Amino acid sequence: MDPQPRRPRADRARQIADALRRQVLDGDFTDGVLPDERLLGREFGATRNAVREALELLRADGLIERSPGIGTVVVARKYPHGLNRLMGLAETLHEHGVVSNEVRTSGMVAATGVLAERLLVRPGDPIVCIERLRRLNGLPLSLDLTYLPADVGEPLLADDLVNNDVFKLLERICGQPLGRAEVGMEAVNADPHVAAVLDLPRGGALLLVERLTHLADGRPVDLEFIRFRGDRLTMRAVLDR
Repeated sequence: MDPQPRRPRADRARQIADALRRQVLDGDFTDGVLPDERLLGREFGATRNAVREALELLRADGLIERSPGIGTVVVARKYPHGLNRLMGLAETLHEHGVVSNEVRTSGMVAATGVLAERLLVRPGDPIVCIERLRRLNGLPLSLDLTYLPADVGEPLLADDLVNNDVFKLLERICGQPLGRAEVGMEAVNADPHVAAVLDLPRGGALLLVERLTHLADGRPVDLEFIRFRGDRLTMRAVLDR
């Protein structure tokens, strides 16, 4: 029996692209150059046309470029963001460079709708809102919108939000460690404001993370809406069954 059943070329190209994407993201091509089409075709048991379509998929994702006289080269990488532990961005990505923060807005707003419900405050109560642009090695990575109860957030406004993760400051202000977080993720398109801030084309791909973080005693203290550039970050987790 043929171990490789016949498939439409587009399906085969997608299979190849998935495998190559993982190798690109893992840094397997240490010199930054992929094998030529002939060698890739032999490795995957595929036609050169299928390989070319696979490489075009990776090029469209902004991961590679085809350079005359050089070949297919890696031009971008994504940074792995682990989901196994509750950590701030600088803690998570410390092995990959320096995370810097630009505080774009900060101040008091009224808690309405889902904000009041999730932070366990009354509608209309004052809460703190902070918007930060996060960069990794100088490149825009995420736009973070954070809401906190007033008793926790007001001291935070006077603290060093430029050089610290909010998590580290929260634990000091509250005098106890963070406990757990509820996390939701979805793919969205960048609106004109976010696209401009993150230096993305309008409608570019974003990963929207909604995270509600609780103190060790169970109190919710940090509701975040984080918009990550989809071309610069990949989520990783190890799950046990």
